[in-house]
Amino acid sequence: MTHVLVVDDQAVNVRLLEAVLGPRGYDVLTASSGEQALDLIKTRDVDLVLLDILMPGMDGYTVCRKIREQADTAYLPVVMVTASGDEQKVKALEAGADDFLTKPVNQNELLARVASLARIKQYQDTIKRQAGELAAWNHELESRVETQVSQLERMGRLRRFLSPQLAELIVDSGDESFLASHRREIVVVFCDLRGFTSFAEASEPEEVMGVLDDYHRALGDLIFRFEGTLERFAGDGLMVFFNDPVRCEDGPLRALRMCVAMRTRVRKLAEAWGRRGHDLGLGIGVAQGYATLGTIGFDGRLDYAAIGSVTNLAARLCSDAEPWQILVTERVFSAAGDAIVGDDAGLRDVRGFTRTVHAYSIRGLDNSRIAS
Repeated sequence: MTHVLVVDDQAVNVRLLEAVLGPRGYDVLTASSGEQALDLIKTRDVDLVLLDILMPGMDGYTVCRKIREQADTAYLPVVMVTASGDEQKVKALEAGADDFLTKPVNQNELLARVASLARIKQYQDTIKRQAGELAAWNHELESRVETQVSQLERMGRLRRFLSPQLAELIVDSGDESFLASHRREIVVVFCDLRGFTSFAEASEPEEVMGVLDDYHRALGDLIFRFEGTLERFAGDGLMVFFNDPVRCEDGPLRALRMCVAMRTRVRKLAEAWGRRGHDLGLGIGVAQGYATLGTIGFDGRLDYAAIGSVTNLAARLCSDAEPWQILVTERVFSAAGDAIVGDDAGLRDVRGFTRTVHAYSIRGLDNSRIAS
């Protein structure tokens, strides 16, 4: 329903306009002064104003200008009702009126002008509503984009040391509490390239970077495939652990399956390196034990790290390993089960450890014993 405000200090004029507009379905509001009209406009829904010019106190011109001064009524249709000629019409338009009627008011002209301006007001309301909806959609879109950018940033940080599956799990759940410092038993894999130091000394930096790029790409793919947690790349050295931050019951078996796959893949790379005169091999050490884990670093550069003697033991076994050898502790070999084929590598004095370590050398997998 269209709400029409009739403003006139003469009651007879008000009743006349009510008699014309009311039966046509218009909701007629009335005011006998400019001040009363402005108060009604503030508190009631008004779609159009029929405003007399000559009123005591605040005249119609002043009322119209005040309506135009307010942002929420700046485009409210106003029809000025004049009693005389062109001078009042010009002043009405200058005050901001959209149209005018001359007294005595012609009924058909009144209805035509009110209907025309009511349609304009409906268009304005539609545009205003659509603008509000568009603003709300834009706000929602901005919020979604901000959330997605935040998730991408979190994903980028997490994927530095977690597999894509685990990074997505953390981002989707919104829970990073298990990245806080804690103690857990893990399986640590440490590997590096035999002969890398002499190769780096004798080769151009670009060639060294090319070899490392092949090497990191090959091993990185396997780390993610077996859902290991990458702690760091350090030149040709690489450390991965299992059973944290997400637990896995088959940590030893999964670690050794990854190691065998790494050895196979790097052997193929080494064949190509050998054709370029580079004699490089892979050594791997694996140990199991308790460590303290969590994020370390500073704002802008955080890593997820494992601290404990188990990491040192894996690194020492890696150092002791011959080219293409995977050396593991007895505990890892036993926990991995019958699917792993290996040889007793004897007791070893490991630098930095007072006790000897019983090691095994992994030959490969018995695929028939690996549970599907």
